[in-house]
Amino acid sequence: MPGWARGVLWAVIAIGVLSTTSYLTGEPGLTSSNTSQVALRLALPILLAALGGLWAERAGVINIGLEGMMILGTWGAAWGAYYGGPWAGLGAAIVFGALGGLLHAVATVTFNVNHIVSGVAINLLGLGVAKYLASLVFEPLSGNPKESPRVPKFDTYSATFLSDWLGELEAGQRVVISDVAGILRGLITQVSPLAMIALLLVPVSYLVLWRTRFGLRLRSCGENPVAAESLGVNVYVHKYSALVISGGFAGMGGASLVLLNGGADYLENQTNGRGFIGLAAMIFGNWRPGGLLGGAALFGYADGLQLSGGGTLVLALLYGAVILLGVIVVVQLIRRQWFAAAMAVVGAGILYFIYWSNDELPEQLIPYSAHFVTIIVLAVASQRLRPPRSIGKRYRRGEGD
Repeated sequence: MPGWARGVLWAVIAIGVLSTTSYLTGEPGLTSSNTSQVALRLALPILLAALGGLWAERAGVINIGLEGMMILGTWGAAWGAYYGGPWAGLGAAIVFGALGGLLHAVATVTFNVNHIVSGVAINLLGLGVAKYLASLVFEPLSGNPKESPRVPKFDTYSATFLSDWLGELEAGQRVVISDVAGILRGLITQVSPLAMIALLLVPVSYLVLWRTRFGLRLRSCGENPVAAESLGVNVYVHKYSALVISGGFAGMGGASLVLLNGGADYLENQTNGRGFIGLAAMIFGNWRPGGLLGGAALFGYADGLQLSGGGTLVLALLYGAVILLGVIVVVQLIRRQWFAAAMAVVGAGILYFIYWSNDELPEQLIPYSAHFVTIIVLAVASQRLRPPRSIGKRYRRGEGD
C-alpha cells in the first residue's frame, strides 16, 4: 500500500475511533471544533521541531538539541516581534534557531564531538543564553526577567462560508457526520499564516529530500557518507546545510509558541519539552515527512484535550485507546501473532480498569498527558523503525568505514 494511502487509512481509523468513543462516553468535546482548533495550535511547534529533526538525522546527525534551538527561537520571536511585528519575529526566530544548528554542526561535523553530548550542550546553552538575553533586554521593558512585554501576534483567517455550514452539521450531533464536521471546522477556523506555512513545509520537505538531487545527496550522507564522498558529494557541506535548516525549523517551532493567538508571550523555558516530543514524533513517523505529521497531530491532540476539556476528556481518550487496542487484537489474531494479541489484551484491560475506576484523571497528571502518549507511542513504534544507517556515526573526510 502506498504511503499516502496508509496515511489516509490511519486518519479514517482515528476519526472512527474518536467518533465511537464520543458516542459511547457522551463526550462531544473529543471531536469538537474547539478541541481541533487548540490541537492544531499545539501541534505546530511539535511538527516544526520534528521537521528539524528529520533534516538533521537524514543527513546522519542526531539532533537532540532541538529543545535548545526552540528556546532560542522563542526569545528571537519575542524580540523581533516587539520591534518589527510578527513577520520580523518569525525571521528572527529562524535566525536564532539556525545559529543553534550551526553551532551543533561545528561541534559534530567539524570537531567530531559526540552528537548526544553536543545536543545536551546546545539545550543547556540555549536555555542560558535566552535567560541572559531576556534579563538584558526584556527586564527593563516588562519589569520581569522571565517574560517579555506584550508582542503583536499573527492575524488569523477563516473560511467563513464553509465554517458556518460545518458548524450547523456539528451542532446537529449526528454520529460520525457531526464528529467529522467538528474536526474539519476547527482546522479551517482562525488559522494563522504560520500554520499554513508549517503544513506546507511537510510536502516541500518530502519533495526536496526525495525528489531532488540535493536531497538525494543529503540522504546519502546519512546512509553511507564514505560512499557518497567517493561519488563526489561534499559531505561536510550537506551536513552543515541540513543542520542549519534543522535549527531554522526548530526556531520556527519556538516562534509558534509566541506569535500565535491564544498563546503566551515569551516566558522562560516556554517550550516545556516540546523539542523532545518533536523528536519522538519524527521517530514515530519513521523518519518520513508524512509519518511525523501524524505523530505531531497525535501529540498535539493529546495536549489540546487537557486544555479544552481537562481530565474528563483525557479519561475518555483512554476509552478510545481501549477500542483501538481491540482492533489491534483482531488484526493480530488474523495474522496469528498470538503474543502481540495477548499483550494488546493486557494493555486494553489495564486502560479500561483505569477508565472504569475514575471519574476523571488527577489534575496533577493532566498537564503530562502528551508526555505519557510519547512514551507509549515510542514503545509501540520501536518494533518497525528503520533509521538512517550512519546516523550518529563520526565522519572524517578520506577515512573508510
